[in-house]
Amino acid sequence: MPALSVLDLVPVRTDQATGDAVRSSLALARAADALGYRRYWVAEHHNMPAVAATNPPLLMAMIAAATEQIRVGSGGVMLPNHAPLVVAEQLALLEAVHPGRIDLGIGRAPGSDPVTSWALRHGAGGVTDEAVSRFPEYVDDLLAMMSPEGVGLSVQGRTHLLRATPAARSVPQLWLLGSSDYSARLAGEKGLPYVFAHHFSGSGTAEAIALYRSSFRPSPELEQPRTFLTLNVSVAPTAEEAQRRALPQLLQMMALRTGQPLQPQPLVEEAEKVELGAGQREILERMSSRWVIGDPDGARSRVAELAAEHGVDEVMVHPVDSAWVGTDPGASPTREETLRLLAG
Repeated sequence: MPALSVLDLVPVRTDQATGDAVRSSLALARAADALGYRRYWVAEHHNMPAVAATNPPLLMAMIAAATEQIRVGSGGVMLPNHAPLVVAEQLALLEAVHPGRIDLGIGRAPGSDPVTSWALRHGAGGVTDEAVSRFPEYVDDLLAMMSPEGVGLSVQGRTHLLRATPAARSVPQLWLLGSSDYSARLAGEKGLPYVFAHHFSGSGTAEAIALYRSSFRPSPELEQPRTFLTLNVSVAPTAEEAQRRALPQLLQMMALRTGQPLQPQPLVEEAEKVELGAGQREILERMSSRWVIGDPDGARSRVAELAAEHGVDEVMVHPVDSAWVGTDPGASPTREETLRLLAG
């Protein structure tokens, strides 16, 4: 088996308030830590009723404080939404408090709808219209500002030293994330670790990883290409039960891909009452065929097979299980069981 890590979108179920969803994710992080998982990453999404992961650095601070050894990271911070100095300061501070445990995964997408994206970038006098086109420059700025040496900033003919934190002893590990050729090529050219969003895209992974490896240039941060695979996973004592637990998330992904409004994640019994047409069932079957859903032996075998197919020694699992009616709102026992059964 490859090394295992966790991606958490902090889902919000129909039986949960935001605080419940965060508490259940903290419990999941503690479980992953105790089971020996390598990393625990949280996403950045905005204005979505089904997702509470709006602020990765804040969530990372809570998760790192609640765990002992697991690396904690962003999967990812959407850099065009933020001034690079702000991100550098947030992550440098986390690294100072939890040295050697912080990953900064950054992406280029908005992680939101157009209106919320505008509010993030312009509504409070934030970043500029050039934020997306200047992404490669911002990546360089982040690396420089988080380093102990800082970066020289020229203003009105004078050079001023700019540091993200006054006395850095170590630097968060920077990863580039993406679902296109652009991010794969950029990560290779800059000599940075790279992750393709296989759990979201489901296709194009092999091509993106091959492009990354072929364009890789060694850097002070990394001598050899480094990547891993992200997978949607549900593991239960039986494959049938795993399918039932994954159904609510499958329905949400179908809504997302067909332009329907997202709602809080239904409980298993609620999802099973949804009437589906033949076309909808076909979409669900096509999506689920790219996920890992099954009993422990079958799931572990499939994860190992996919890791070997893509030549990676680490897999980051996104536990997609919903809960049953009557579950404690502040807990996610089915997601915890997926991690436990997969780890063996």
